[in-house]
Amino acid sequence: MALNLEDKKAIVAELSGVASTAMAAVAADYRGITVSVMNALRKSARQSGVDVGVYRNTLANRALKDTEFACLSEVLTGPIVLFFAQSDPGAAARVLRDFEFAEQLTVRGLALGGQLLPASQLKAVASLPTRVEALTQLVRVMKAPITKFVRTLNEPTAQMVRAFGAVAEQKKAA
Repeated sequence: MALNLEDKKAIVAELSGVASTAMAAVAADYRGITVSVMNALRKSARQSGVDVGVYRNTLANRALKDTEFACLSEVLTGPIVLFFAQSDPGAAARVLRDFEFAEQLTVRGLALGGQLLPASQLKAVASLPTRVEALTQLVRVMKAPITKFVRTLNEPTAQMVRAFGAVAEQKKAA
């Protein structure tokens, strides 16, 4: 379908807006994917807070040129579907890792922090913790020394109580 200049400008503006708010992006080749599988993939991505789109490579290059995803221009050849993670950096990679028909997709590259990562890094990026998981881990690490300190301070008192209990048991038995 032929697009006029205004339609192209709208597509570039929309993609540029999505990319400017995204934290990470994944480019994958979707050859051989049926429409029903692609719809299931879009639904799964939507539930994970990931924007999915198929764009002309020339328009995608133009839209991503001034964003941190400009490095994806190297892999934008052929039929490409773009996944933009809005909520956390590993969301797009997790969608592709967990999707049941993921073997039909060929990941071309991942963009994270302005760097192009190879497709082999998909599992590593997918294993990144979400914001809630990262904050939970941080709190656990910050809480551990305090907990150990309180246990250390409490231990002499606990030993004394156990000793008194043992003496009381001995006196009862005698």
